[in-house]
This record gives sequence, structure tokens and C-alpha cells, in this order.
Amino acid sequence: MTDQTRPLRVAIVGAGPAGIYAADALMKSDTDVSIDLYERMPAPFGLIRYGVAPDHPRIKGIITALHKVLDKPQVRLLGNIDYGTDITLDDLRRFYDAVIFSTGANADRDLKIPGIDLEGSYGAADFVSWYDGHPDVPRTWPLDAEKVAVLGVGNVALDVARVLAKTGDELLPTEIPANVYEGLKANKAVEVHVFGRRGPAQAKFTPLELRELDHSPTIEVIVAPEDIDYDEGSETARRSSKQVDMVANTLQDWAIRDVGNRPHKLFLHFFESPTEILGEDGKVVGLRTERTELDGTGNVRGTGKYNDWDVSAIYRAVGYLSQNISQLPFDDQAGTIPNEAGRVVEGPSSTTTVPATYVTGWIKRGPVGLIGHTKGDANETVACLLEDAPNFTGATEPDLDAVTKFLEDKKVPFTTWDGWYRLDAHERSLGEPEGRERVKVVERHDMLKASEPDKA
Repeated sequence: MTDQTRPLRVAIVGAGPAGIYAADALMKSDTDVSIDLYERMPAPFGLIRYGVAPDHPRIKGIITALHKVLDKPQVRLLGNIDYGTDITLDDLRRFYDAVIFSTGANADRDLKIPGIDLEGSYGAADFVSWYDGHPDVPRTWPLDAEKVAVLGVGNVALDVARVLAKTGDELLPTEIPANVYEGLKANKAVEVHVFGRRGPAQAKFTPLELRELDHSPTIEVIVAPEDIDYDEGSETARRSSKQVDMVANTLQDWAIRDVGNRPHKLFLHFFESPTEILGEDGKVVGLRTERTELDGTGNVRGTGKYNDWDVSAIYRAVGYLSQNISQLPFDDQAGTIPNEAGRVVEGPSSTTTVPATYVTGWIKRGPVGLIGHTKGDANETVACLLEDAPNFTGATEPDLDAVTKFLEDKKVPFTTWDGWYRLDAHERSLGEPEGRERVKVVERHDMLKASEPDKA
């Protein structure tokens, strides 16, 4: 940049934890910066608002730390803006010296087995969006299956299984909106089966998430003793990771205890690899799995023995997938934007960088790790951006008012950080009569009306 008399103007597309951590890293540098955080939803916080189960207030507490970042004068929130429609990369280049994409991952990874498209087969991400009150999904969810399968052994699978196994009244003290409460209240599930193709030492649960399953007075967690098995690779994993060992110990304890009489049963099955979803008349009537066994390295092989499970709904929780972003290269195999240490490159096998364009979070490295892991991503990306800054071409219209005038001229009803405070207060006022911290507003128009009443 030739003009050193003004702050470095940076746009961050995606106001979830990854984007907010990037803004924080920029502000903690010695560089004079001015940051605009763009968000597709009318409210910020991304995965924490729309991807974390409502009965996880501990994780939602991260919002307190993110609030402190967004309260700083160097950063603005511009919400309810759909990148690619309301504003394009070419537009952003007019107003900013550099752009960081932190759009995350919100689609379900495919599971290619026969029957996956039957009625009653669902992606976990869609169910999570429903119970988290996402405005862009249907307001109802079919919950008439008495026996349900969840495929996957990560924290999302646990969240889905726990929400399916709990009663609506157990979840009512949380922030769930009325339509979600009514849906969960009518839920008929009394058996939830979670399936993993490998063993207890290979499960991707975190210890705290796993133990929380057993805290509900209505859920009996059951592990079969024959599923507790370790080979040399598994024992090595336990010795090298305290978390892996804690998960294994918890599962062992559950496997040897007597089964209690809580009304809802939640089974954790290991060494069962889903091979087919069974159907009749286009609907799910069962799940077929192949029994697996450890091969000595911590991996598994099929045994040729198959089991059929009587279930009438199946949720696949085998991973999230990022979606293609307009005007940027995309690696369909990895589900990421090709990059080198956060610098966007022209393709998966290219080393040619796209000028002044960066990524952080799950769109950078894939949907793995916990929320806090995106801090390291942000630091690496921001370090590259600041290293490149002297060579930026620079924005042609860097004034703060230029981009807001652009949006107003296009009649885009964008939300602001002040608007979030208004929406936050409104949601809290909805919860107060019921003794709840808040009740989440679902409809996009209602969110806009509460946050920016003059634009609704």
C-alpha cells in the first residue's frame, strides 16, 4: 500500500468464531486496522448460535469473549448480507485492502451407502439447524420414529443423540423457540442407537461431552461389554492422549454396570460399520451394519458378519462440509478453499496466490477440531496478511461510509452490532416471563424487526 496515512481496511466474510478470532488477531497486531465483519445471518456468532446444542450453555459462554472483540471501535458488524448476491468479491476489492473468508461448514458430508435417500434418512446438520432455530430451515421436523439410529462417533453425533433422547420439557429451560419445544414434546423416540465403525479408543468424543450423556434423568446410556476392545494401536492412542484414555475409561465403566430403568435408552455401538439403509415403500425400516474388528494398528477390517437393526429414522453425523464460494477456487474433494497457510491459491495443485485474499477456520482446513482451535488458524492467516500488506494494491474507496452507502443504495437491510444488542435484549425479554435466559427468535423478518426496526 502506498497510502500509510489511513488504517488497513480488511473485510472478513463470516462472523462466527473463526472470523471474530481473525479480527481479534488483527487488532492485537501493531498495525492500524479497520475491520468490517460480514455475516449472512441477521445475528453474529455463527456455529455457536446455530451449531451448538441448546443444552450446552458452557460452550455458548464463548460468546462473552467474542462480545469483547466486537465491542472494539476498530470493528463493525454488517449482518443479513448474502455474499455473492448482496456483495461480490469485486465489490469488496473496491472498499478493502484485503479480504478474509471464514464461512465455516454447514452442510452434511455424503455417506454413500444404499438407501441413504430413503424417507426417514436425514443429515445431522439439517436437524441441528432445526433445533437451533435457524431461520432458513423448515419450522417442523418429523419425530415419529420410536427407534432411531445416529451414524458417527463425534460430538455432533452425541448432540443429535442426546437431543433425540431427552424430553421436550428437559430442554424447555434452554433458549429453544416454541416451534422446537412443540416438536420435541411430541417426539416418540424411546431408543437411540449410535454407531461407530471402529472401537472406543478411536471415538472422536470429548470426555466432557460424553459424560454429559449420563446426566439426564430420562436417558439410560448402554454400552455392550463385547464392544470394549483394544489392540496395540488403541493402547498406544490411550497412552499418548489423556482425552482418549478418559473416553475409553468412561465407556468401560458404562459397559460393566447394570442397566437401570430410565425410560429412554441410548445405545453406543462400536465395531459396526453401516453398509445399507433398509427400506420399504420408500421409507426407512432398518439399518444393516457389518461387524468389524481391530487389525492391530487401531484401524479395523470387516468380518463378513452382518447385523440388521430395527430403526425407522437414521441421522448421519459423519462430518460437515463447506460449500463452494462465489468467485473463489474450491477443492471439492477436501471441501476447502485451496490455500497455503491461509493465502488463497488458484487451485488445489497451484502455488499461485490470489492477491490480498485469505481464509481461516473450517473453510481453510476442513471441519475438524474444537471451536478454540480456530484461534491458531486465525493467527497464521493474519500473520501472512500483515506480511503481504506492503504489496497490496489498496482499496479504491476505503472510506467507512462508502460500503454502507453501497449497501443502502442496493436497499440491502443490513444489521449492525448495535442491532445485535437490541435483538439480544428482545430475546432476553421473551424468556424472562418463563424464567429462561432467552427465547431465540427464528424468523428472519422478526430478527430484523427487533435489531433494525427502521429497515424491517
